[in-house]
Amino acid sequence: MRMTARSPRPPRIRFAARLLAGLFVGVVGLVAAAPLPLSSVDQACQQLSQRLQSVQFDDCRRLRLQAGDSATRMGRPLLYRDFLPAPPSTRPSRVLLIGGIHGDELTSVSIVFQWMRKLDREQPQPFHWRVIPNANPDGLFASPASRVNRAGVDLNRNFPSVDWQRTALAYWKTKTQSDPRRYPGKAPLSEPETRWLVEQIRQFQPDAIVSVHAPYGVLDYDGPPDPPKYFGYLRLSPLGTYPGSLGNYAGTDLGLPVITLELPHAGLMPTPVQSQQVWSDMIGWLQRNLPTRDPGAARTSR
Repeated sequence: MRMTARSPRPPRIRFAARLLAGLFVGVVGLVAAAPLPLSSVDQACQQLSQRLQSVQFDDCRRLRLQAGDSATRMGRPLLYRDFLPAPPSTRPSRVLLIGGIHGDELTSVSIVFQWMRKLDREQPQPFHWRVIPNANPDGLFASPASRVNRAGVDLNRNFPSVDWQRTALAYWKTKTQSDPRRYPGKAPLSEPETRWLVEQIRQFQPDAIVSVHAPYGVLDYDGPPDPPKYFGYLRLSPLGTYPGSLGNYAGTDLGLPVITLELPHAGLMPTPVQSQQVWSDMIGWLQRNLPTRDPGAARTSR
């Protein structure tokens, strides 16, 4: 059945989602205070322009990125930008766009900057976007760039999915043979980057999450049916869920649509035509499948 608007979740699922959100916010509060940024947005833009050929310093500055209230273990700021639509008659849906959870997937950062420039130019937008272009700065700026963060943790195995305590470390040891590139950490939310991302989900309350990765060259999806079949040249090919992954936590546990764009190459950008096709198909799917919110209706916590 084709989904034209996301159906309300059954009360039991909504209750479970709220319970999970409250539980994990409580876990965040128990962890040591988040480190503060030790460098400015301009310094972060300078580093990005030096690492990525597709990101120019002046362009990065013009995007008016903001530093979040947390930082990496190296004190690098975690940057974000909200793109608001023109005042609509109804409250727009919210989309959280994330790049660079794995620091060695350079194209996942570059294409998000490309799309931010598009969002900055093309108004009005149908959605309220929150864009986090580089979720793992320490991994990106390592020499060489690293999938994991400064502590050697795979951030995409560190989210507090319900099955983390029971299966995460055992899965890592048995299924990956203790692959250091996929180490989930000693505990869920052990890393400042993951704690900050979970807090963004709690505060922003997105209706969908788009996370960009590489290099599998497919479209992955977690969450409520019905998934998109393709975005541009990326075809749906579910990769499965893993303990502590964003798709498991936000898609399975919280019931949010989590779209994972796996670009074909970590170091080679899609052509402009390919990038535009992916973007256009994604916007179309989001418009058809996300609810438009009544401005007078209060948003409830998930």
